[in-house]
Amino acid sequence: MKVLVIGAGGLLGGAVAEALAGSHQVVRAARSGPVRVDLEDAASLDALFAELPDLDAVVCCAASGPLVDLATATDTDIAAGIQGKLLGQVALAQRAIRHLREGGSITLTGGTFDSPLAGGSLGALINSGLEGFVRNASAELPRGQRINLISPGWITETLAKLGMDESGGTPVADVAKAYVHAVEGDSQGQIVRF
Repeated sequence: MKVLVIGAGGLLGGAVAEALAGSHQVVRAARSGPVRVDLEDAASLDALFAELPDLDAVVCCAASGPLVDLATATDTDIAAGIQGKLLGQVALAQRAIRHLREGGSITLTGGTFDSPLAGGSLGALINSGLEGFVRNASAELPRGQRINLISPGWITETLAKLGMDESGGTPVADVAKAYVHAVEGDSQGQIVRF
């Protein structure tokens, strides 16, 4: 299969691209590098799909939502968070639907908070929106296409980098396996949480 991995320059995206590369032709895309895309720039999404015909799968690991204090966040802060991770992935999925081969797969990235997190209200809003979108979009996709959402919590390597307790994290290699399963399997409209 020919698989596009967006966000391949990051920790998670790099691990997903590596996990898929053993069995598939992987095209790595990021904001910088040979294949460029920005989820907040619709024109870059259009150019990406024009450049990459005949894709079998699209995986998005690029989106992240900021932690913001609800009491002090501005309307602009909230709109920016929603634009990147939520609306950017929706725009990506819309374009992927039109360009993927029959039976193609779309895998988006959400997030999981086991319990309320200081600064996490915006992230919870975005992640809930992505879950609702994927569940419903799965019933609307044409030509046997599939869409799923991987919602990792903390990744062990990220916790280590931040100097935090790693025990509550999941190793990035384990999270990457969920993306491989979503691409290669037959799941539809599934939310995979860690």
